[in-house]
Formats: sequence, C-alpha cells, structure tokens
Amino acid sequence: MPVHNRIAAFADDLTAWRRDLHAHPELGLEEHRTAAIVAEKLASWGIAVHTGLAVTGVVGSLKVGTSNRAIAIRADMDALPMEEANGFAHRSTTPGRMHACGHDGHTTMLLGAARYLAETKNFDGTVHFVFQPAEEGAGGGRMMVEEGLFDLFPADAVYGAHNDTSLPVGEMYVVAGPNSAASDRFTIHIDGRGGHAARPHMTIDPITIGAQIVMAYQTLISRRVDPADAAVLSITQFHAGSAGNVIPETAFINGTVRTMKPETQDLLEAQMGAIAKATAESQGAAVRFEYARGYPIVMNNPDATERAAAAAARLLDPARVHREKPLTLGGEDFAYMAQKVPGCFVRIGQRGADGVGAVPVHNPKYDFNDAILPLGASYWATLVEQELARS
Repeated sequence: MPVHNRIAAFADDLTAWRRDLHAHPELGLEEHRTAAIVAEKLASWGIAVHTGLAVTGVVGSLKVGTSNRAIAIRADMDALPMEEANGFAHRSTTPGRMHACGHDGHTTMLLGAARYLAETKNFDGTVHFVFQPAEEGAGGGRMMVEEGLFDLFPADAVYGAHNDTSLPVGEMYVVAGPNSAASDRFTIHIDGRGGHAARPHMTIDPITIGAQIVMAYQTLISRRVDPADAAVLSITQFHAGSAGNVIPETAFINGTVRTMKPETQDLLEAQMGAIAKATAESQGAAVRFEYARGYPIVMNNPDATERAAAAAARLLDPARVHREKPLTLGGEDFAYMAQKVPGCFVRIGQRGADGVGAVPVHNPKYDFNDAILPLGASYWATLVEQELARS
C-alpha cells in the first residue's frame, strides 16, 4: 500500500493521536478537547488557525507561494451517543459516548496531511484544513457554511472522505453524482384516551392506532415508490405506557426517511402525514405529525470527482479506484459544503484481510483501522500537490 515516505515515518504518531481521540469521544458541538488538540497541532506546524465556526469547528489555512488557487479538505470530529462494547486499551473512557463511525480516524488523517504539507510545502496556493463538528445529526456542515466558511476561506473545490468497512484496505470509491441520501426525520404524537386495561371499550387506545400507522407505513416503499428508485422508511422508536394494566393516554413514534430523489421525498412526506391523520381520526384520536428535512443528497461534482480519482490513482492501482459503487442510503452533511462549491466525497476501504476494520459503523464493537491512517493522509497530500502543483 503506497504512502508518502515522510508520512510512513510518523505512522506511529498517527496511531497514537487516533487512539487518544477514540478514548475521549465528544458529541456534536461539544468537541472542545478534540478541537483544542487539532488547533494546537496545526499551530505548532506553522499553520494559521481559526476557531469558533459552528461552536467547535477549526479551520487551518496553509498558504505557499503566490498562486490564488485554493482547495478545502474536510474531516468530521464528533462521536455518537452510544456505549462502546470493545475491551481494548483505547476504548472510550466516557460512558455513553463512542467513536463508532470513524471520525477519530478522519480527523487524524487530515492532521497527518497537514503535518506533511507544512513540512514539505511542495505546492503553490492555499489549502484549508476544515475540521467540522456535529456531523452526526446536528448539521455542523450546514452551520459552518451558514456562518461564512467559504466567505472567510474561499476555495475552488472542497473534498471529504469516509472510511468504508465493506471495502478492502487499498481500495477507494470515487464516484460522480449522488453519493449519499437525503436524510429526514419524523415524529408522530398520538393523543387518545387512557383507562383501565380491562375496559378497553371506554378508551381510545393510542398503542393500537400507532401499530396500525407503523404497519401502513411498511407498504409505502413497496407500493408507492417506483421499484427502480431507492428509499428507506425506518421506525426507530415507539414509546407508550407505564403499567401492565393501564391503557395509556398517548403514544410517540419516530424514525427516519432516506431518499435519492426530491420527488420521492415529497411523496413520502405527504403520504405519511395523510396516513397518520386518517388512521388516528378514524378512531377518535388526535395526532400531530412532524416531518423535518435533514441533510440533502451529497452530489459529487463531475470535475472535482475526476480530480479526486486522478489523485487516488497516483497512490493506488487504478483498478482499485472504483468509479461505481453499490447504492447506500446513509446521510452526510458534507452535502452542504458541496452545494456551496464544487465538491467530491470519497470512500476509503478499511477492511483488512484478517477481518480488522470490518465491523460496521454505528456498531458498539466498531473501531477504525489504524492501518489506513498513512494512506488517508497520503491521499490528501497527493490531492493538494496535484491540484496546487507548482507551475
């Protein structure tokens, strides 16, 4: 697996940084320790540091030469609100917090590239190292853009990456067009009439009403969405009741909707609201349906994608730089940055031959594969040296 020799020489440092971040996970907009470490390292390498965008965001800017060309590279920093089930020495030290998506690795790879580029300065132009908070739901990418990220740090293009546990080490996905789904959330509040479980006829049971709504929703993808399209509707919470002999007054349901087309997004929002209303009202209950549109689709710009692929092919066998990939419906708030300037979001394989790095993200046994840290850092360095090449 080819990497820059200088980056290979400090690979042990990368592993130490990544494991320290893993052991100290912080949720979105709370990444104070992580942001302080990032800012301190960037400053120690002579990189100009700006803090405060989206509360805990950090941007490091490195200008070399006289060119006005500039690119931005983004890494996310936040962890997830879940308990870690691993037993290794660098497991989370914070109960209920875990780096279960690899953002500790993403941050470390970009730090590795920043260190190398600050030392070698083998380019002409400006690179902005964007360390973004709150990717896991709070929309830190949107916040940074709205607070003037690209006004303060103008860029010709923006690039991002994510580890991929299904793809072998030494391979990448670099694919133009849609790469992640629109990610929406919904909630349903059902107000019935509670009472004794032995006298259900005197109640309006929000549990049975909620169950009917849940089952009706299962037909939307199979019967209302074009089979050639892709969409997911998942119920993730159903809360009601507090005792075995009481029919509760209320029930609460929520979940997520993932779509790849705006018209499908519109269809599902309308149909879900209509089903909830009709089902509840038919049984005398009141219902409140709320649908919140979240991250938009990540659209990789064709030109930026070709440039990203060319950089990947400088490191890897071009046959291992895949230009098509299976469709997945995860959400990613890099989308907001790619809406503002041309962007490309790539996937870096982390599944080792021995099974290391193969546990899926958002799993309590997940861990980032440290073997790809030098590769990821070398990829970013190669991209910068390619895009900001000396004339």
